[in-house]
Amino acid sequence: MKNPIKFFFSKEAEEGYVPNRNLLAYATGLAGQNMAYNFQNNWWYYFCTTVLKIDPVKVGYVQGFSRIWDAVNDPLVGALIDKRRCKSGEKLRPYLLKLPPIIGLVALVLFMNLHLNTNAALAVMVVSYLLWDVLYSVQDVALWGMISLSSPHSHERSRVAQWVSIGAGAGGAVVMVFQLIDSQNFRDATGLSESVVIFIGALIFCLGGELISMDAYKVHELVRTEQPKENLLQTITVLRHNKVLLLISLARFSGMIFGGIDWQYFFKSSVSFHLGSMTLDGETSQLIFSTLYGIPGAICLLKALPIIDKIGGMKKMLITSEIVNIICRISSYFIGFTSAPRIITVGVLLATAQILLNMKDIAHRSLTSDSIDYVEWKTGQRTEGISFSVQNLISKLSDASKSIIKGYIMRFIGYNSNLDLRHQGAKFNKAQWPLFILWPAIGSLLYIIVISFISDDKERKAFIEKELRERHAQAEQAEAEAKET
Repeated sequence: MKNPIKFFFSKEAEEGYVPNRNLLAYATGLAGQNMAYNFQNNWWYYFCTTVLKIDPVKVGYVQGFSRIWDAVNDPLVGALIDKRRCKSGEKLRPYLLKLPPIIGLVALVLFMNLHLNTNAALAVMVVSYLLWDVLYSVQDVALWGMISLSSPHSHERSRVAQWVSIGAGAGGAVVMVFQLIDSQNFRDATGLSESVVIFIGALIFCLGGELISMDAYKVHELVRTEQPKENLLQTITVLRHNKVLLLISLARFSGMIFGGIDWQYFFKSSVSFHLGSMTLDGETSQLIFSTLYGIPGAICLLKALPIIDKIGGMKKMLITSEIVNIICRISSYFIGFTSAPRIITVGVLLATAQILLNMKDIAHRSLTSDSIDYVEWKTGQRTEGISFSVQNLISKLSDASKSIIKGYIMRFIGYNSNLDLRHQGAKFNKAQWPLFILWPAIGSLLYIIVISFISDDKERKAFIEKELRERHAQAEQAEAEAKET
């Protein structure tokens, strides 16, 4: 990429390809959405247990069962999207403009300390969380489903998946800055309470991020989609033809429920270093660690497709990434975190693993888009809505399971919501390191077992793509002839 300005703002593109300017807008939109999601996902549980002083098991049940309820509705939402066409004739794009402001405002309610009693606060959180989650699901299906509709060419969809993954990763990385804003030093200097600081963060990242996500509206649907004649049940049951999607979903679920504890608990309770005359508190250490952890993987996303090709394709990359993650985490456990050099070494090891782990989303979305082509070739239906809603369903089911498990783990290791994280008991402190570093390795092992069964046949993919282009051309010609007569 010799001239980034010319590359990103070019409006030129061959027929069926995405202009770079639109690709940049799409990636920017995903960055905004992931700013909003990562803030909500990383800080809401912490806000409820630490600021609102709600028992972690109760918060786990609220988050867990809310997501289970919404997850059950996700396939229905996806099927309805597949069945419906907007007034413009488009399938997904209009949702990218209408929903973000509403989602951002609802997210703000999730981070308001209304000084209610526990039961009233839980009631507000349940209603707000359900509304936020349902609206976010529709937006998320539309945003990621656009990869499949962005181009009829599989290699171009892989390029789109690469750049929107870079955008999504950048949006998530921006949220890491909030760790410094929420530090005790910052709050002491400004005189702001943690409740106010977190609400300001929600205003910037949740509402602001959703408004930025509207930029994705600039990408266009370049794949022809007709309104299906099948009923709603048939639209849902067509998933039985998509073995690749079902296996990816099961693998993701297996890996995500062993996601470990939230970083805030480990760093704020267990990490503090002296570096020369400076004392690095948990928040500052977490930011340094997160930077070490995230930047190499984010940079390598720029070369993701050549790296994936050298490894041997999407499936081999997925398996390799998890093997490397297991090796790096086990090594990190024995190195430990009791000094600055040790935690930096651990950061380097996990950053090495993260280089390939960051590419998993590209592979998942690319393989899913190809599987949608296969389903259309086999059944005549395009299933962006139901297929990408299944991705949401899996994320929410795994988050729900993880939230409930996390609540019981926190109780088991002796977490007391009435005490500061730095003043929890010895049992709590001792459990932080293995939960933080080893627990996710179990998920990696289960993921490898499931993902090994998927098919990634390049020759079949090329054949299906060619046949679909011919079918679409014939349909367009027939439609044009019908209009003339």
